[in-house]
Amino acid sequence: MNFIDLHCDTASLLLESNEVLKKNSLKVDIERLQEGEALAQFFAMYIDSKQVESPYDYCVSMLDNFKKELLLNSNTISLCQNYDDLMLAQKENKIGAFLTIEEGDAIEGDIEKLHYFKEQGISLITLTWNYENSLGYSNFEWQDQHKGLKKKGFEVVEEMNALKMLIDVSHLSDAGFEDVITHSKVPIIATHSNSRTMTNNPRNLSDKMLKTLADKGGITGVNFFNNFLVEGELKDKLQLSTLDEMLRHIKHIRDVAGIEVIGLGSDFDGIPNPVEIEDCSQMFKLSDALLSNGFSTDEVEKIFYGNSLRVIRDVL
Repeated sequence: MNFIDLHCDTASLLLESNEVLKKNSLKVDIERLQEGEALAQFFAMYIDSKQVESPYDYCVSMLDNFKKELLLNSNTISLCQNYDDLMLAQKENKIGAFLTIEEGDAIEGDIEKLHYFKEQGISLITLTWNYENSLGYSNFEWQDQHKGLKKKGFEVVEEMNALKMLIDVSHLSDAGFEDVITHSKVPIIATHSNSRTMTNNPRNLSDKMLKTLADKGGITGVNFFNNFLVEGELKDKLQLSTLDEMLRHIKHIRDVAGIEVIGLGSDFDGIPNPVEIEDCSQMFKLSDALLSNGFSTDEVEKIFYGNSLRVIRDVL
């Protein structure tokens, strides 16, 4: 079954290693995307702003490196910035590659840098990562959940709406989430977040947030990180993420907010633990498990690509 994965960190590992996009030792490469029947993969330019001198410069270097990889493999993968681009890629039997930024400080508070990234093919920005930045506050820990967007954050939301860019709230505080979903004129997404009711982690979304996201036409991508999936306390950082745990979250999100709010956001190449879905070629394991647990083919198709296609069409 075709799938759209809303989040992987492969681009950062390609920059920091000698790996290439066509075939590598990571979890995501072109050959395995083809094997898994990927319709599109969202590739995040992930930045730890405390580890780099300039988040902007680092992001530019990562983006340049990744676009070179796309050019080298242009016969099999195509840069996409909107729904029409993706439909053309599908017609040409190519994988669609959407480029994103995971850390809003990549623009360093400068709207002109936001425009630059849009021109370079960036379609989505995760407003914060694990730290407070010029736009808002992170949900890495519980302490800042009541703090909303900063003035620059509101400005960026408005400008991203105008530029037809997707706003990602996966790492944003609860109050920041409320600010974004209230002020954005188009649907927003949480590219890689699960249910907080099922796993009480601040990175996950509460039932109220899931319902609001659904009401506004947005989606959340199910994350394969064990710390966001397990029931109770994580016993071991390298504990296997299982299909049963994914199903537990998907069933709950469906029951409280509806099937239309669910997508996939594996976080491959950004998580340390093993996953029962070993890499992007094995997404069929989840579709098979869903079908075996009472989900209809139509529901599984919505989770795997239909809901994401809708948001791509509506926003980009």
